[in-house]
Amino acid sequence: MSPTTRKNLAGQPRLGRAFLILLVTVMFAGLGVALLADGGQARDQWPVHDMARPLPPVVTPGPAGPPVPPPSDAVVLFDGTSLEAWTDAKGRPARWKIDGGSLEVVPKSGGIRTVRGFGDCQLHVEWMAPSPAAGEGQDRGNSGVFLMDLYEVQVLDCYGNRTYADGMTAAVYGQYPPLVNACRPPGEWQTYDIVFHRPRFDKDGQVLAPARMTVFHNGILVHDNDVLTGPTAHKARPPYAMHADRLPISLQDHGHPVRYRAIWLRELE
Repeated sequence: MSPTTRKNLAGQPRLGRAFLILLVTVMFAGLGVALLADGGQARDQWPVHDMARPLPPVVTPGPAGPPVPPPSDAVVLFDGTSLEAWTDAKGRPARWKIDGGSLEVVPKSGGIRTVRGFGDCQLHVEWMAPSPAAGEGQDRGNSGVFLMDLYEVQVLDCYGNRTYADGMTAAVYGQYPPLVNACRPPGEWQTYDIVFHRPRFDKDGQVLAPARMTVFHNGILVHDNDVLTGPTAHKARPPYAMHADRLPISLQDHGHPVRYRAIWLRELE
């Protein structure tokens, strides 16, 4: 507050001072809203998969640890022993392999999805990129975690590997890069902790509230309540289309033997 404003406030009756304080507060609040709106527009101005889009800074996470045990109210989707919670895209038994307590993508076998559907949830997933690393760009340790089979958090080996920002590790694919690159080297376990709120539709299919996502990668915040523009897609940003309140979680087969373990969620609806 400027000295002039402070002096003017001091000379006002009690009601006038309260009004001026309210006015100043509203002015600053309006400025904050404008800045937030401008920041949102800046994030959306980039074309899908634009290689000129700046990459986030690299942050070294803490060391990998043992599998994170599920809390008492969690739905366990993979505990290292069974694929009974999963099928392939056609409802047949999942064909990925279990080896040493982890689940490995069998290339060209197709993605897998949960038998049950879920909506709002807290999802924990641990994954590992193949080691030694092979390929570059999108052809290196590629897979994906899909909420409701529609909204993807990208799995990719971006430890010293450059690709388009909105398709790198922990990106909300095709929409938002992570705030930082928190990758561990290939061959080390990594964690995603995702808080997801599904979109809401009215009876006519109009969007009442878009999907929102908060993501921690290796314990580091990389998406802070991001508002999704619609389903994620390659080289496109499709609009929302009305869908069920509960749909499966799915994991992508992108031709690379990515491993998963300790997959569990807490329903938040």
